[in-house]
Amino acid sequence: MELNFYTLCVIYLVYSFLGWVAETVVATIKGRAFVNRGVASGPFCFVYGTAAVLMAVGFTDLRSTPVALFLGCAANATVVEWVTAKLLERMHRRRWWDYSDKKFNLDGYVCLQYSLLWGLLGMASVLWGNVLLLRLCALLPGWLLHIGVWAAMTLAVLDQLGAALAVNRYAASHPRLEQLNLELEKHSDKLRQRLIAHVEKRIQRAYPAIVQPEPTVQKEKALSFGDLVWLFVIGAFLGDVVETLFCRVTAGVWMSRSSLVWGPFSVVWGLALALATVLLRQNQDKSDRYLFVFGTVMGGVIVDGGKFDWTQNDKFPGISKPNPNYHGAVFAEVCGNLAYIVKIRATLLRDTGATISPFNSFLLLQGLETLSLRVERHVQNALRVADYLSSHPQVEKVNHPSLPDHPNHDLYKRYYPNGGGSIFTFEIKGGAEKARKFCESLELFSLLANVADVKSLVIHPASTTHSQMTEEELKAGGITPSTVRLSIGTEHIDDILEDLEQGFRAIL
Repeated sequence: MELNFYTLCVIYLVYSFLGWVAETVVATIKGRAFVNRGVASGPFCFVYGTAAVLMAVGFTDLRSTPVALFLGCAANATVVEWVTAKLLERMHRRRWWDYSDKKFNLDGYVCLQYSLLWGLLGMASVLWGNVLLLRLCALLPGWLLHIGVWAAMTLAVLDQLGAALAVNRYAASHPRLEQLNLELEKHSDKLRQRLIAHVEKRIQRAYPAIVQPEPTVQKEKALSFGDLVWLFVIGAFLGDVVETLFCRVTAGVWMSRSSLVWGPFSVVWGLALALATVLLRQNQDKSDRYLFVFGTVMGGVIVDGGKFDWTQNDKFPGISKPNPNYHGAVFAEVCGNLAYIVKIRATLLRDTGATISPFNSFLLLQGLETLSLRVERHVQNALRVADYLSSHPQVEKVNHPSLPDHPNHDLYKRYYPNGGGSIFTFEIKGGAEKARKFCESLELFSLLANVADVKSLVIHPASTTHSQMTEEELKAGGITPSTVRLSIGTEHIDDILEDLEQGFRAIL
């Protein structure tokens, strides 16, 4: 019998169960008490099933070359384990396993000892285990195999769903999982409570560390040569998988896209992952603006009316004082109302250059030509939102100068007769958790740290952009744990208000 959807499902379920048996037996022997090592309530460790399916699909043709099969299985299992550990830690903000105390580990997620073990077990599964399972599947009537697979996979999916709902208590900060949970709550609250109670007990017994209130904080570890080797191997293997899938989708055939070396490795992808890690690691604790600093293009436009008095004080020495590069000439005296423009052309353009492509120029000009319309819409929407929030029962305070109770309201009326200010903050009743949940529950608003985008943006400053500030610094900046910052976009105002309203409903 050949590999198909049903036989792959059988492989997935069987090895998920065998992985659970192995993990549970080891944990029980170590703890001298029964411990369920499954993440879900059922007897499954799905990481084993996933790795087994990938090995069956990718390495069946390597059965005649044991060395290549061993290396491929070890790399496959290592990558699956590493990716799973990263995803679980990202969702839960805690580690489910830690190999930091073992030699030759990569950030505690994987280690050489277990990778070699997974390679041996993977070889056994490809050489003998899968053959046995395919023979057993061939003995069953087709209709019985199909019914059994669909029933078992349905139970497995429901089991994972229950686990996801229980884990949500520990990963409430994950917006997508939280959103899914909110939708499910509307239709299955009683079932959810039962699943949570049951699964939570199992999780606590299997992973006592996960219920600790403090997240795992580790001292920063410098990248070693071994870490880079691990990253290279993981990247090379994943690259080959991606390239192979690409060939399957585009050409309709399974074809390895490995480069330079024989086997399931793409050297280019491996080098890319290792180099990207080295280059970006220094910015890992900084805001994302340090990594993505560009908008549509690099460039801009200078607007000068020629009426500003550059000599009224000493704040502009580059224009009001003699320039040694031009024989002591003072731009304000020599050039008159063109002093600013001449200064830019004579020094800045000379020093930095002004080469720009025609397409980039087109984008900048198009943005300028629509700027007034966009700003008009930004301001109109912001005023409506500020008025809406000021009367909302779940809002403590709105910080927008258009409101009469704002300390700068008089200045606002004087300098902004047509309205202004599409970026402002407000404070939600209920503290930090409700503020964060409100931000994560919005659907039209994008959860981003930047401002002044065409689309509407939202962020919780205390836990993101200003999270490294002390309480005194936050207070001095007018930021409280319940502060939410909005950047109102150009969407239809009805859609914006409806999105805000459903965000408030989510935190009732």
